[in-house]
Amino acid sequence: MRRPVLWEDLRSLARALLAQPEERRAELCQQILKGSARALRQAQATGRCHPRWGDGSLDAAARCFPLAPEPFPGDPDYAACLRRALRAIDRPMKR
Repeated sequence: MRRPVLWEDLRSLARALLAQPEERRAELCQQILKGSARALRQAQATGRCHPRWGDGSLDAAARCFPLAPEPFPGDPDYAACLRRALRAIDRPMKR
């Protein structure tokens, strides 16, 4: 089971991706998704947050990495990161 994805989750994930070079973004996106899933499993099993990944939200997992300042939504690079984030949450995660 996955937590509902909130706007803040998408914004934080996109900002974490934006802070990295293009060639690193796909790998980082998967790393954040896996960390979030791991934290959610731990929170459900123990009732406690994961020490690195937080409470199981994408927002908490993304904030383990530097976040770029949020530009206007029309910024092409930021829009590409938002699209990547949306595609990532729309498909099953690679294990």
